[in-house]
Amino acid sequence: MMQSSRQEPYSLKARYVFPVAADPIPDGVVTIRGDRILAVGKQPLGDRPEDLGNVAVVPGLVNAHTHLEFSDLAGPLGEPGIDFVEWIRRIIENFRHRDGSSPEAVRRGLEESVRAGTTTLGEIAQPGRCLEPFDAVPTDTTVFLELIAPTADRVAPLLELAPRHAGSRSPSGRWRPGLSPHAPYSVLPDLLRRAVALSAESHVPIAFHLAESRAEIDLIRRGTGPFRDGFEELGTCHPDSFVPGGRPLDYLRVLSEAHRALVIHGNYLDDEEIAFLADHARQMAVVYCPRTHAYFRHDPYPLEKMLAAGAVVALGTDSRASSPDLSVLAEMRAVVQKHPSVTHDAVLQLGTIHGAQALGQASEVGSLEPGKFANLAVVALPEQDTADPFELIFNSDRPVVATWYRGSRVTPSPPARTCRTGKPARPRPRPA
Repeated sequence: MMQSSRQEPYSLKARYVFPVAADPIPDGVVTIRGDRILAVGKQPLGDRPEDLGNVAVVPGLVNAHTHLEFSDLAGPLGEPGIDFVEWIRRIIENFRHRDGSSPEAVRRGLEESVRAGTTTLGEIAQPGRCLEPFDAVPTDTTVFLELIAPTADRVAPLLELAPRHAGSRSPSGRWRPGLSPHAPYSVLPDLLRRAVALSAESHVPIAFHLAESRAEIDLIRRGTGPFRDGFEELGTCHPDSFVPGGRPLDYLRVLSEAHRALVIHGNYLDDEEIAFLADHARQMAVVYCPRTHAYFRHDPYPLEKMLAAGAVVALGTDSRASSPDLSVLAEMRAVVQKHPSVTHDAVLQLGTIHGAQALGQASEVGSLEPGKFANLAVVALPEQDTADPFELIFNSDRPVVATWYRGSRVTPSPPARTCRTGKPARPRPRPA
């Protein structure tokens, strides 16, 4: 459900508030007016704050990369460790059995995302996608039009469609356009360059899958390998796509000319390529999808190198074709398990402010600060004390229990307990 945002200020109190832009606040309070955050601290504005109890309030989570059209799948395609090219075959087969892109699957994915505390998304959409769900469900979504053209005959229709999408507007203001030339093996170089030019001209972001698998690296560097064999068999091969002697850095240089570029996955970027991303951090980011990365059993992800270099790294869930669900909180917990040297505050940034930066929305969302949209995720906490409050979120399996979008509660929340005075009260622990 979605309650109308209140015009008079009101305050929410929690065991911990995690502003992201500042240290966690015990017995913290977020004050909201209309659709914006009015104040964050220890004292409410007004005398009747809603005490949410043993929970953490964090910024609405940001899923910087997903494919919601697969949200009706019961589980990932194939088995863990599946060969990536074989998985692509199964994706193509799945498309062949679908009657277009299902609006119901997209709506289901959006609603699941909201329940999981996500209020901002980067969604890859097929041409012809019905956009009504993005206006109907309370989220902010960048809808990246997917451009796939491995052969010359498919380029012209996309070059006609892309400017129309880049110039489109959401009736509700809940979605904005983006472009997504798919990947090195599925987009001719000319289409990529023209999509980048359109991004710069129209001031829309661009998303590009790059360095996702070793098979892709073989294709870029040598023009051979499983990808070439597979696409020749499918009859979707064009010689211009398979010129040997390249590297992901060549694509990064092209993408750096875009208004804003999201490098999706980046599983096999080398040190020089990571340094390039860091040098262009103002307009480029890489999106790490931890559980999808684990599903394919890729080599260890270079997250520590990226963060040390100063690259912007955001998180994505990818789709239910390679991940069990659409929970950004679960992705953050996976990062904690796989990358123990990364600090917990940095992990929270990956799923909040870094995603907002990647999508070009950091001035509006991604942290709890006065003036930003009042997008909140409320996470249940375990019944324990710890010196590091981040452990209560990440070393736990407790779920998101409520979500606020632009000042309105859009999912059920824990029963509120009102403080009768202006003084914040310590929440009583809730049953596990």
